[in-house]
Amino acid sequence: MTIEELHTNPAYQDALVDLLYQLADDDFIVAYRGSEWLGLAPHIEEDVAFSSISQDTMGHATMLYELLESIGEGDANALAHARKADERKNAILLEMVNGSGTYLQEPKYDWAFAVVRHYCYTLAKTIKMKSLQQSSFEPLAQLAVKINMELHYHLLHWKTWFTQLMKIPGESQERMVAAWDRVMKDMKGVLALGSYEEDLVKYNVMTNETQLMHSWMQEMQSLISNYHLPIEVRLKMNSGNGRLGEHSKDLEDALNTLSSVYRIDPTAAW
Repeated sequence: MTIEELHTNPAYQDALVDLLYQLADDDFIVAYRGSEWLGLAPHIEEDVAFSSISQDTMGHATMLYELLESIGEGDANALAHARKADERKNAILLEMVNGSGTYLQEPKYDWAFAVVRHYCYTLAKTIKMKSLQQSSFEPLAQLAVKINMELHYHLLHWKTWFTQLMKIPGESQERMVAAWDRVMKDMKGVLALGSYEEDLVKYNVMTNETQLMHSWMQEMQSLISNYHLPIEVRLKMNSGNGRLGEHSKDLEDALNTLSSVYRIDPTAAW
């Protein structure tokens, strides 16, 4: 289906719009959380690599907001910066702070949490983009192909960190297991598709939640087995459903920072 044809089917359009907000908002907030590590990563090479990944991810958010603009949702900059927290569709896991303190004041961030969150999210995003390459909405299918090319390197990066830190006994492994437990408590929210799942499947926009979760766990299986990581009973959505506009104060604070320039000058390019 093309953009022109989309407007002839309101149910299709509603489901597609909701999904695009999910994808864009996920990337927007997780890219910001990644950017907060600039100058704080374990070494300078990681500073450069993580910054590059975060920049790519923010670029993906930009393209998704621009796609929303193209189908009549409004200005892409406003979609990114002017919407309130309760209008956002991102998973709650992605908005959680990196640790105590702030970027400028006594930052005590958790590198294990960053590694586990970004690895788990990047794998989920990769699975979604592979599904979306077959999407009935042609502009989204084309965008998914482009995004997936960069995700290969992002996923390899985080998988390397994940496996290396899990192999080190003692504090490293203990912190990774603790981070894994924390991420699993809200990972289901990343794989959730919200209120329009049935229509997304009906109109062949993408696969269903059950298949996404199955594919994600299948890809994770070797790591889960190697390190005896619990998963089945902990893949939950304990903090709420971000797809339904349920969010934490962490998101409100992040949006205040992210949108400060936009509020001063809405015409500025982001």
